[in-house]
Amino acid sequence: MLDILVIAPHPDDAELGCGGAILKWKSEGLRVGVLDLTSGEPTPHGSPQTRARETAAATEILGLDWRDNLGLPNRSLEPTLEARAQLAGVIRQQRPRWLLAPYWVDAHPDHVAATQLIEAARFWSKLTKTDMPGEPFHPERIFNYYCVHLKMAPQPAFVLDISEHWEQKAAAIAAYHSQFVTGRPADPPTFLDRLRDEAAYWGKTIGVAYGEPFASREPLGMSTTAGLI
Repeated sequence: MLDILVIAPHPDDAELGCGGAILKWKSEGLRVGVLDLTSGEPTPHGSPQTRARETAAATEILGLDWRDNLGLPNRSLEPTLEARAQLAGVIRQQRPRWLLAPYWVDAHPDHVAATQLIEAARFWSKLTKTDMPGEPFHPERIFNYYCVHLKMAPQPAFVLDISEHWEQKAAAIAAYHSQFVTGRPADPPTFLDRLRDEAAYWGKTIGVAYGEPFASREPLGMSTTAGLI
């Protein structure tokens, strides 16, 4: 069973949106897994075999406790009843306290559909009198990571300090060479340069070197302010 399950539309979305958080949670002793909903292929410079190798390399860098792929169709992801039952079954089997989903506003239809699917599957995962595998279970929270295809200025619910984990997050992203190196401009600022600058911006907002922003549809509750920066 997992403490946290990150659900990603495509391999590399988890690394981009919350790779630092994954590494931080792992350093704190939490069990973290990633479920990719699709293979992410086709892409201009990738292939299913290449993406599988890159995903395996990134998984090792992150030190994940579990990773799987739901096998839904890339580029035409939809929150169907069949997909909802598949995902709810995984949630019931892995029983994570928290789910991580993409931010719900995006230009990429797969990302929007993924979040709709995750929210519906979270509800279905607690149903009784069903043929879905596992016992009824309801994750406590959904937090949303930013991996968007829009030029937008997020207003996150919180920003997590990932200063100690930025370099390792960058290495996990760079493992997807076909997506972020091949075919992209080599002159600075490179794609990875821009990601570093973005993380530095979010770090500046909370007075640290690097940060990751997260959203939440539901209010955050606190029993103490001791963890606030």
